[in-house]
Amino acid sequence: MCGRFAFYSPIEATAALFGVDGAMAVEPRYNIAPTQFVAAIRNEDEYSRELVMLRWGLVPSWAKDPAIGNRMINARAETVAEKPSYRAAFRHRRCIVLTDGFYEWRRDGDEKTPYFISLASAEPFALAGLWENWQDKESGESLQTTTLITIAANDFMQPLHHRMPVILQPDTADEWLAQPDDYLQKAAVCAPDLQAWPVNRRVNNARNQGEELISVNGEVIR
Repeated sequence: MCGRFAFYSPIEATAALFGVDGAMAVEPRYNIAPTQFVAAIRNEDEYSRELVMLRWGLVPSWAKDPAIGNRMINARAETVAEKPSYRAAFRHRRCIVLTDGFYEWRRDGDEKTPYFISLASAEPFALAGLWENWQDKESGESLQTTTLITIAANDFMQPLHHRMPVILQPDTADEWLAQPDDYLQKAAVCAPDLQAWPVNRRVNNARNQGEELISVNGEVIR
């Protein structure tokens, strides 16, 4: 599962890593939670990509109530191609969500300790996602949403959690957006080197923000 993440790198430079020129106003955030808007990149047409803001929590086009998206923040790689909620997006509407790292909670007895996970290089990266466009039939209002793909944890992540998001760098992001059917079967093998460290439990509250959420004894590891 992936339920929180952070994105604080400069948006223009990060978007350029993934083949998009230009930028938009995106403030650094250290505690991004479901139902919030996230910076994502998707194919605009056959030849170009675009940077967009999508609400985290996928709402299928056929849904009667957009509140369904509140619980559809992750899609399991093993079933994403068949489940009615995701299969059309898996075929036609893939995206990548920009990030500097994500949080996972490791159970220690009766307590859960939050950890921040980032690339060992501390560079920004992306998470594999799907997007959908939902429209209210009465008002005509539209809402574009996203979900993150998860896979079984690799050796690094297993001590923290049994699931992990699909981690992408520029070359693997190209492959994901090109929509090969077999990409998710090798996603765990393609995962880059990671680092992780325990962080303050203040991250449990989505209202809390700031660089101190990813610090250790007041020092940010990068």
